[in-house]
Amino acid sequence: MLRAGLIGLPSSGKTTLFQLLTSTREAPRTHGKAEANVGVSRVPDERLDRLTSLFQPQRRVPATVEFADMAAGRTDAKALFDVVAYRNADALLHVVRAFRDASVPHPQETIVPLRDARTIEDELVLADLAVAERRLDRLAKDLKKTATPELKKEQEILLRCKTSLEAGRSLRTLGLHGDDARRLRGFQFLSAKPLLLVVNLDEADVRQAESAAALFDLSGFLADVHARAVGVCAKIELEIAQLDAADAKAFLDDLGLPASGLDRIIRAAYDLLGYLSFFTVGDDECRAWSIPRGMPAQEAAGAIHSDIQRGFIRAEVVPCDRLLARGSLAACRDHGELRLEGKDYVVADGDVITFRHAT
Repeated sequence: MLRAGLIGLPSSGKTTLFQLLTSTREAPRTHGKAEANVGVSRVPDERLDRLTSLFQPQRRVPATVEFADMAAGRTDAKALFDVVAYRNADALLHVVRAFRDASVPHPQETIVPLRDARTIEDELVLADLAVAERRLDRLAKDLKKTATPELKKEQEILLRCKTSLEAGRSLRTLGLHGDDARRLRGFQFLSAKPLLLVVNLDEADVRQAESAAALFDLSGFLADVHARAVGVCAKIELEIAQLDAADAKAFLDDLGLPASGLDRIIRAAYDLLGYLSFFTVGDDECRAWSIPRGMPAQEAAGAIHSDIQRGFIRAEVVPCDRLLARGSLAACRDHGELRLEGKDYVVADGDVITFRHAT
């Protein structure tokens, strides 16, 4: 399951959006310590809906994203390191206030999304700098005892990180890959995690949700910190959540929006991490499975069960759109559209796969 942590200043609407995303109705309880509420959201996917209509299975199982929301009163980045749900998060969603409401005072008294975005980004950088400095101090002592090549490599990459952080640049901007990224994985640096800016709009601005970044002068910031943005209006989302599907669609059409803000947040978080969905279908179940882009078929089989990965023989693959057009796997087979692929086949988004394996 993909995991994302929500961050943001007080009165940004972060907890409201968390509750809407996860259908959680209780605010986090602090109990005097740093902790988080955790909830799960289903990834909207029209393809899975259509496959379910075609096969009429007993169960429909969408891909999911797990969201964590920091308990009220603990918004500082240092506190996040004490919370497992944030250390283990695959991405961070920063909720930035852009709505105007005199009854909900802003901590800085004025509504300036760019200032708030930079404030939280700076906190992430400073929290990571403290972690990097502590580890470098420890490494210096360890290297005096045993100067192994691996420790020297770790020191080298951490020094690069320290230089970037001291300059106020997040580790996200270093673009680390391979062994360098692996060496840092255990530190769970916050500024290295993919970042999605969720701009919480005023009701008057909701028709401009698709251009929220430009509307509030955030485009340059997003480019600088290697992040993306999505615009939503929590007030509107509260109204949509109370409507049935038909009325909700009519409401969205009237606003000129392709989907609810909540669906767009979930989808954007999913895409931010570079994941795709493949499907398994049948009379018992139609399910969407999440895997990183570029994954070969044998590894993808492991998303279902490790036994299938170990006993992998071949994958029977058909693109979802071809299956929906033909109406059955048998028809796809008759038209030569159901392919047999080996273990090194790179799974594509929307593939419908049947894995053949030894038991």
